[in-house]
Amino acid sequence: MRAIPFLVLVAFTFFTGSAQAILLGATSRDPNGLRRSVVFIENSAGELCSGALIGADLVLTAAHCVTDAASYRVVAVNRAFKPQRIRVVALAMHPSFVTGTTPRTQPGVDLAILRLERQLGADFLPLNPTLAGRIGVGDAVTIAGFGVSDENRKGTARILRQANLVSLGPIEVANRVLIVADPERLAETSGAGACRGDSGGPILAATQDSYLLYGIVSWSSGALHTSGGRRNACGGLTAVTPLVEHLGWIRQAVRNLLATDGAWTRR
Repeated sequence: MRAIPFLVLVAFTFFTGSAQAILLGATSRDPNGLRRSVVFIENSAGELCSGALIGADLVLTAAHCVTDAASYRVVAVNRAFKPQRIRVVALAMHPSFVTGTTPRTQPGVDLAILRLERQLGADFLPLNPTLAGRIGVGDAVTIAGFGVSDENRKGTARILRQANLVSLGPIEVANRVLIVADPERLAETSGAGACRGDSGGPILAATQDSYLLYGIVSWSSGALHTSGGRRNACGGLTAVTPLVEHLGWIRQAVRNLLATDGAWTRR
C-alpha cells in the first residue's frame, strides 16, 4: 500500500476526466435494493449524471452535473425497473463551486441538491447524508450509478450498476477529494470504478440492513497501464466529495429548497 500516494498523483495528473458508468459493475436487479435510493439526472441538452435520493423530493448530486443552461429531469425506477421522470424545479449549488472548470481542476466543492416537482412515494428510500462518517484508508465502499459499462459504449447507460471498491484516502490538489479504486487492481490496470454517467452518484457503506451515504462521485481516471497505450478516463481511480465535511451546507440548502415556492432558483 506504500505506493498508493504516488500512483494516485500520477493517474490524477495524466488520465482524469469527468466521471460519467460503473466499469465491471454488477447490474442491480433487486427491487428492494439500491434502485430505491439511486436515480439519474438528464437534461434537455442530452447530458446524463447519477444522484442519491436524500428526501422524498430531494436529490444530492455533483454540481458540475447541473451547470448547463438547460431543463433537468430526475429519473427514478420503480420495482419493475420502469423509469419515472420528474421535473426539477429548484436547485442549490455549493457556494464555493466555480463554473467553467473541469471537475478535477475545480477549486470549490462539487455538490448540488435538486428539488423535484413532486415527491416520490413510499416505494423509495431516501438516504440521510447527516449520518455520514469518515472513510478511512482501506475501508470497503460501494459505488452505484446509471452510467455506461464501457466508456466507448454509450448505449449501455441508464441501467443501474454497483461495484465494491476500497478507499485509498484523501488527496488535495485543486480541492479535497477522497480516492477509491478496485481493491484488487488499485488502478495499476483497468478495474471497477466510475465512468461516463456516474458523476453525482453515491459512495456508500453497507450496513446490516441498508446503506449509509458517505460521498458523491466527482471524477474518474484511467488506469496507469492500458492496452495499446490508449488513454482512458475510466477504470482507474474514482474521486469522491466526502459529505462529512459539508454537512452544515447540506442542512441549510435543504431548508432553503423546501422553503421555495417551486420557482427555478440557484442558491
